[in-house]
Amino acid sequence: MRDVGTLLEALPYIREFHGRTVVIKYGGAAMIDPKLKDEFSRDVVLLKYVGMNPIVVHGGGPEITRYMERLGMKVEFVEGLRVSDEATVELAKMVLVGKQNKDIVLGLNRFGQPAVGMCGDDGALFTVKKQLAGERDIGFVGDIERIDVDVLLHVAQDYIPVIASVGADADGASYNVNADTAAGAVAEALRAHKAIFLTDVEGWLADPDDHSSLIRQSTAADLRARLEAVSGGMRPKLEACLRAVEGGVDSAHIIDGRQPHSLLLELFTDRGIGTKISLWPLTGGET
Repeated sequence: MRDVGTLLEALPYIREFHGRTVVIKYGGAAMIDPKLKDEFSRDVVLLKYVGMNPIVVHGGGPEITRYMERLGMKVEFVEGLRVSDEATVELAKMVLVGKQNKDIVLGLNRFGQPAVGMCGDDGALFTVKKQLAGERDIGFVGDIERIDVDVLLHVAQDYIPVIASVGADADGASYNVNADTAAGAVAEALRAHKAIFLTDVEGWLADPDDHSSLIRQSTAADLRARLEAVSGGMRPKLEACLRAVEGGVDSAHIIDGRQPHSLLLELFTDRGIGTKISLWPLTGGET
């Protein structure tokens, strides 16, 4: 009966989300732990089977860091963004596009839905410009100026797009793009129904040192007012959420990717598990 109740709880959400686009930023422990990787692939395939249009945008920060450390390269972050010289960008492209992107594609294929790996260079999907961290130049870190939506829509008709977060500027110079930033921009460009960010904490915490201080719901106005006080890796996630909802996405969600089936729990249960950010205050019954 418990399983039947779970299905009945999910049914109205499956009906509501049918035909809708969901952009999923994949990262953190969910990309590292073998069991979580399989569960993520199953969950995304299930979304496709029930009529949703999932689009996966991924980073690979821990893996890039491991390779950089093995090669004796300096690892530095400013406001949650990786300082990237030309060598760092070259390595990031090798890790993201050559290895991790293909691993994700293979996982989705294995569970029954064909996926296509892409990066910002494919079909000139992303056109980027240099991004600064405050007033500091952090190298070849890009902010997305333009997304060729037609490329994504064409692929998404028959496949699950899996996008690695690198791109190039108008002159052909390669840039490392923060995966949260990329996911928010993709969601905005597609006017997606939802943008979901997997991370390694419960969600947006009012006090980063207090895991019981989860902010379950927030408006864009409240987030903007509190953003200056946020630092570290949560900063680009919240900035991406803000960009998405102010750009026409119905809601953005930050969820704990360490929890099995976190994607389904956030989408298809009444309570959800993470932080939901929307343009306006929520009314009763919304998730």
